[in-house]
Amino acid sequence: MQPQRFDIHKAPLTPLRAEPRHAAPQGGAGHIQGVDATSGGLVRSTLFAGGAALVILTLFYLPAEYGVDPTGVGGLLGLTEMGDIKQQLYGEAAAQDAAATEIATAPEENAEPGDVAARLDRIDAQLQQIAAVIGADIATASVAQAEAMPEAVASIAPVPDAEPAAIGPEAAALPVDAGDAAAWRDEMVFTLAPSEAKEIKLVMAAGDVANFEWVSEGGGVNYTQHGDDGGANEVRFEDGRAAPGQDGTMAAPFAGNHGWFWRNRGEAPVTVTLRVGGVYSQMIEVE
Repeated sequence: MQPQRFDIHKAPLTPLRAEPRHAAPQGGAGHIQGVDATSGGLVRSTLFAGGAALVILTLFYLPAEYGVDPTGVGGLLGLTEMGDIKQQLYGEAAAQDAAATEIATAPEENAEPGDVAARLDRIDAQLQQIAAVIGADIATASVAQAEAMPEAVASIAPVPDAEPAAIGPEAAALPVDAGDAAAWRDEMVFTLAPSEAKEIKLVMAAGDVANFEWVSEGGGVNYTQHGDDGGANEVRFEDGRAAPGQDGTMAAPFAGNHGWFWRNRGEAPVTVTLRVGGVYSQMIEVE
């Protein structure tokens, strides 16, 4: 018997076995479900977010940043005081920058002797005209005396030729000597602890002119000289930082309260002495 030859084409085929399919769980934890967004839901979410932002702005941001506290919550939490301090610091920094810019851009005044003599001649001519009007003898200053005092000469500004000015009530408010106690109407002495502030105002009518002088002992103070009428009118005369004092005159451009705000930014108490005179109705302390 002859052996049969193996024919690979006639070999039985192994049936293919399909891998089992895993059905995706319905509603299980591994299934990611989408959220149907509607126009009404988006509007409600937007309104809710806007309301929350407005509440945060009113209760916390405005008191802490600007000292504005319409609800009173900022004052209870101490945020309003923080905002007031920030605004004061911003104002002092702006005043310092403005003063530095003014100093940097101010032109240097180098008066020649001939220019000084011409200015003195014009001043002498005006003094003679005024003397003729009021009937007073006015002594004239010589150029030699002016050259002996360069500081005084440098402060003389050009005076244009003009008719004699009328002598009005403002003549009583010219700068006075600090040693003449009778020239001052009011005097106030107060001490500022570190970070403490005080505001003093003069009640003035439009056109009133007051003399003033204040000095700080124990260190310099930051100050702002300004005025307001309790409404839309405001004016700022001068600002200073770590200043030992100030003196001069203050003319009211409108009726209202005009004066000073001081703050001690040093580490030790300072004593401020304020003297005022001239034309005003009363001196008040602003709380």
